[in-house]
Amino acid sequence: MSGDPRRAIARTDTLLADPLLADAHRQVGPVLVKQAVRDAQQLARDGRIEPAAVLYTALAALPVTPARLRRVINATGVVLHTNLGRAPLSAAAVEAVTAAAGYVDVEFDVATGARARRGRSTLEALRAAVPDAGDVHVVNNGAAALVLAATALAAGREIVVARSEMVEIGDGFRLHELLAGAGARLREVGAANRVHLRDYADAVGPDTGFILKVHPSNYRIEGFTSSVGVAELAGLGVPVVADIGSGLLRPEPLLPGEPDAATWLRNGATIVTASGDKLLGGPQAGLLLGDRDMIETLRRHPIARALRVDKLTLAALEATLRRPVTPTATALHADPVELRERAGKLAARLVASGIAATVTASDGVVGGGSAPGLTLPGWAVRLPADLAAPLRRGMPCVVGRVHDGHLLLDLRCVPPADDDTLLEAVERACS
Repeated sequence: MSGDPRRAIARTDTLLADPLLADAHRQVGPVLVKQAVRDAQQLARDGRIEPAAVLYTALAALPVTPARLRRVINATGVVLHTNLGRAPLSAAAVEAVTAAAGYVDVEFDVATGARARRGRSTLEALRAAVPDAGDVHVVNNGAAALVLAATALAAGREIVVARSEMVEIGDGFRLHELLAGAGARLREVGAANRVHLRDYADAVGPDTGFILKVHPSNYRIEGFTSSVGVAELAGLGVPVVADIGSGLLRPEPLLPGEPDAATWLRNGATIVTASGDKLLGGPQAGLLLGDRDMIETLRRHPIARALRVDKLTLAALEATLRRPVTPTATALHADPVELRERAGKLAARLVASGIAATVTASDGVVGGGSAPGLTLPGWAVRLPADLAAPLRRGMPCVVGRVHDGHLLLDLRCVPPADDDTLLEAVERACS
């Protein structure tokens, strides 16, 4: 029909030739620009936007970099939010990654001109951070650390593990399936809620590759329970591989229930495995720390090559270890008084702009499978729940938490320098 408003939608080639899209072509490339234009045209055909808004809708949908990963302001109160990439990198780590983006001496000795051990300065930093370890190694994530240990030390042999520690680590991946995939056989001991030293002792034999001790960092069993500590297991005469999961290298008074690598090594663990992108506050990586000979066995195993980390991870991890003031540590130790003051100022500015905003108490959590049940008292700005979707779609994306019919923007994980950005994002969402 001649009156059909869809006839007013500009042609694709006309839109792509518009000068407003010239910068986008240079920054993100023609493929993303063309897709954004077609998506906006479809919105107009569906009657969700006016034909005249197609160009500006396409512009708003384009990423600011060639990668489609979008910057997110984490206002959920979850410090280690797995879906948002867990630990944000520190400024020092970002600087190190940028420096490592070009050619670097990752596997080259500039003094001799010969090949050198890959990532040696990162490994030195990790050894310095955990002096109780005889040696250290780094792979690409925490699960990979366990796979390497199982493959190198227990392929075709048994791994003794408590039934209460047969965890699922996320996205449907289960510990026993992961280890079985490495060619090991699992020897389960104890009951679902209780395990004793005698259970392990009865299971250990000539076929035992190692005893696996797993800290249940993403759940809690309460009531009639018992477990066996690393020190007791170390007395059974076989290697003990202990997974602390959350990545604490040293004790943290704020998290008394979370084990740390230094303590478990002193208690007799042969190898301790941990993640780099949780409480350590660094990039995704799997850390292996412990007996020098065992670490060398792991490092020399052929599968270690498939699990190695790239130069960017090595750079970020080293910077995190040498300058350990991370966004994760800052968020964990955020002062509730300061959080309330910031929330009050932000809410007042929003009210002055005609937006219904109040301040409310908000308990944060550690997240990332760490410290289950621990709450972190804080404060949030409370807004109408219907702002959640437009804030997620905005630039930058703002992710809050909908609770009791309201949207809460918890400031624990929002740097103070982003308060103005958060304010502007809410104002745009309301408009």
